[in-house]
Amino acid sequence: MKKLLLTTLFFLALFTPIGFLNAATKVTPIKILIVPGHDNEVWGAQYGYVKEADMNLNLSNRIYNILKKDKRFEVHITRKIGGYTKEFEDYLTNNREAIIAFKENAKKEMQVAIDSGDFVEKENPPHNDASEEVAIKLYGFNKWANENKMDVVIHVHFNDYPRETPWVSGIHKGFAIYTPEEQMVNAKGSSDLSKKILKELKKKYITSTYEEEKGGLVPDQSLIALGSNGTLLPSVRSLLIEYGYIYRFKTKAARMSAYANMASLTSAGIKSYFFPKK
Repeated sequence: MKKLLLTTLFFLALFTPIGFLNAATKVTPIKILIVPGHDNEVWGAQYGYVKEADMNLNLSNRIYNILKKDKRFEVHITRKIGGYTKEFEDYLTNNREAIIAFKENAKKEMQVAIDSGDFVEKENPPHNDASEEVAIKLYGFNKWANENKMDVVIHVHFNDYPRETPWVSGIHKGFAIYTPEEQMVNAKGSSDLSKKILKELKKKYITSTYEEEKGGLVPDQSLIALGSNGTLLPSVRSLLIEYGYIYRFKTKAARMSAYANMASLTSAGIKSYFFPKK
């Protein structure tokens, strides 16, 4: 009887369709949070009438839609047309005091680490300082990502460089991926993922010509988006992508083409990191 049972199980395993086995085996999806940089109140860079926040959202939606079709991923996005999604609007409103406490506690703990020599401050590329309200939102996204066990947080941006007016072009071009500096707890996974996306984007775009972004992969300690002050868990891979300088996308046709290409290449990089071809 025992021999017959073993034989039956062997033939079931041999001839059962793989799709049936996959359906019967629950696979935990990769959790990704996409953060379109800025919003309708603080829209970031501007070229003519084109606002960075709108470009960020257009590209983010395309990345979201590509990954959403792949059942191996569980994808979230912080805002859509019209503003923040209800989930994130409610979270930021209902948890405001907890987010502020989270931010302040993290800063205090980091200062202790710096004072003790456990964490060495390094010079970072120059950034515009985030306002208090923007900082609260960014720390809120980190807190949410930790609580909801995100595997990846991607902040989508377009770059800028000082210009006389929003109507003229700047001197730089190319993309850059900001990733946590090596001392940060989530640095290794974030860097490895960034390298995969970098490889894909380089198939069509050059890396930034700005000296501080040379090579395209930029370690940084100060960006809240990357988990500054230890505000992202080691398991949360975080990166901020500056997909190009805003004044390089002068026409709607150029922007639409860029969104499609950049979304496809970014998604390919994410998939090659989590599901490398054998």
